Amino acid sequence: MSLQHRIEYRIASACMRLFRGLGPVRASNLAGALGRSIGPLIPVSKLADRNLRAAMPELDAVARKRIIRAAWDNLARNIAELPHLSRFHEAAGAPGYEITGAEHLRAATGRGGPVIILTAHLGNWEIMPLAAQRLGIPTGFFYRAASNPLVDRMILELRAEAIGEGIRMFPKGAAGARGAYAHLAGGGVLAILADQKLNDGLEVPFFGMSAMTAPTLAILARKFGCPVLPVHVERLGAARLRVVCEPPLLMPRTGDRQGDIQAMTALMNRVIEGWIRARPGEWLWLHRRWPKTVVK
Repeated sequence: MSLQHRIEYRIASACMRLFRGLGPVRASNLAGALGRSIGPLIPVSKLADRNLRAAMPELDAVARKRIIRAAWDNLARNIAELPHLSRFHEAAGAPGYEITGAEHLRAATGRGGPVIILTAHLGNWEIMPLAAQRLGIPTGFFYRAASNPLVDRMILELRAEAIGEGIRMFPKGAAGARGAYAHLAGGGVLAILADQKLNDGLEVPFFGMSAMTAPTLAILARKFGCPVLPVHVERLGAARLRVVCEPPLLMPRTGDRQGDIQAMTALMNRVIEGWIRARPGEWLWLHRRWPKTVVK
């Protein structure tokens, strides 16, 4: 393990201890204040501004700055709320969350067989496995492992502390893909965060621009013939969230396998784009979603 990894882990561990000691609401508010104050000064915020100028050209500079500050605020709150996940319950007040459209999730899982959940990095997406577990629907998740293995292990331990051993986490990569496939084949529920760039993915529109997009969700949905439920999370305040479940999407079935996968992947992007346009300050504008030739 490198010295840098150990230093990063010590810093991250100290932050988690601080946030845990403050309690969920105070930790969220402190982190949000730090995020919106310091985040816009970090160079990656220039990428966020370029993304916004390309994706939502109708916004002026003031509106873009407001969204970038909100994105940092939300991301920082997510980090501070991580050690408190076990304290979130479906109830009024904070820490807590509410669920709308849970009947769609219950109907899809009640039929038996595999189900895929389409989701994205919106609000505090970490609450989704917990909310599903509390509904009696253990859910597997694809996730991108942190580059620092010590920090990654800490995050996994915090998730397990909140949700228990029922959750299945599948890291992106060949081994994770095999595990996710077996999970669906066994009739499981699998959530896929489908809003990040994949260099060897399919080129489909996203905010009117070509974006390399992972076709995994469409491939699995077509293979298993299972429902695809759009679910995302909205932030209502400090340690206060809303999980929004929508009716299942209709998987195109024309007999053209590749055409169906392309169409489903494009539909997936349109759904996610709608969520982001409705609450742009809660999405991760800070990563390179589009190629450099598209967003310079």
